[in-house]
Amino acid sequence: MVNIIWVSLTVIGLVFAMCNGTLQDVNEAVFKGAKEAITISFGLMSVLVFWLGLMKIAEQSGLLDIFSRMCRPFISKLFPDIPPDHPAMGYILSNLMANFFGLGNAATPLGIKAMEQMKKLNGNRSEASRSMITFLAVNTSCITLIPTTVIAVRMAYSSKTPTDIVGPSILATLISGIGAIIIDRYFYYRRKKKGR
Repeated sequence: MVNIIWVSLTVIGLVFAMCNGTLQDVNEAVFKGAKEAITISFGLMSVLVFWLGLMKIAEQSGLLDIFSRMCRPFISKLFPDIPPDHPAMGYILSNLMANFFGLGNAATPLGIKAMEQMKKLNGNRSEASRSMITFLAVNTSCITLIPTTVIAVRMAYSSKTPTDIVGPSILATLISGIGAIIIDRYFYYRRKKKGR
């Protein structure tokens, strides 16, 4: 359905441009957009490689383990259905740490692995477990300390202060993270009260 919408929008735009005689402008915009996409992609790659390198150093130095151990009691309360030493807990912690440092691309495979492990705990049922729902809510609204992608985009567009976004980003993701946990708990207890 989404593909049909995009194709329709593209065709309508091209027909409209032909009728208005602005097809040349559309053509220029397409090539300019493609050039900008490549430029931004290379900028993002360099920043991502830098932060992934730092994450690897933190992992090998044991800093991530220390941070994970500090967060484990809180995370265990969020996911009481998951045994503390289960592989799912490790993937969840790694995913949240990657998101915390703004490495969403690196966090995705960890999130998928966490979901796979939680599905095994759920008996491979097609219905999502409480932990899976909570993880999705927390992962989607995870607190981000360093929004590397946004900083990279701001750098690509020659921002004088690309890191100005850090403070507002921390505040916004903190509010969204707390909100996600509150909403998740509300619906969990409401569902529990109904006996489902």
